[in-house]
Amino acid sequence: MASDEDDVFSAEMADVVPLKRDPRVTVRSRSQAERDSSVDLRRQAAVQNPERDRNILTEGGIEPLDAWYVLEFKRPGVQNGVFRRLKQGRHESEARLDLHRLTAAAARKEMFEFIEESHQLGLRTVLIIHGKGQTSAEKKRSSILKGCTDRWLRELDVVQAFNSAQPQHGGTGAVYVLLRKSEEKKRENREKFAKGRVPVDPV
Repeated sequence: MASDEDDVFSAEMADVVPLKRDPRVTVRSRSQAERDSSVDLRRQAAVQNPERDRNILTEGGIEPLDAWYVLEFKRPGVQNGVFRRLKQGRHESEARLDLHRLTAAAARKEMFEFIEESHQLGLRTVLIIHGKGQTSAEKKRSSILKGCTDRWLRELDVVQAFNSAQPQHGGTGAVYVLLRKSEEKKRENREKFAKGRVPVDPV
């Protein structure tokens, strides 16, 4: 009986065409080995691609400068009177960085972080000591650091001007640096100015 029913069913379905279906993506559960392999690959990528260095200062290829050479730089827009007072050492240095015993690589890192932090703190004038050197070895290192200081300070947008220091502050072995006002300091000055203004009654 069951065989007769199967024959009847087959006869009835003989002219039926199956519907076309899009192939389905087979989702397989990942094995523990595959998951472990993925973790290893991510770790390897993290080691090979460390966090991008934000330090924009030039590495290598910088010419040394003579110990007695006077460093001098001023961006357009810096008032001559402000620059003159900087050169004369009349702006009190609010922080200082001593580079003269460091390698160029270490000095590059220290200077970038020092200038960045000084600007964030709202400092306007800082002193950087690159040295002049007493022995021949020190003189060679100092001349390289002096060349680096001259190049690097020009590469930092927040540096508005710089000039070799007065003798009492290190002479040509150090440099005064004038920094741009931070946004926080600008805001504070605007608030002070607004509080100090006296409204004028219209006539």
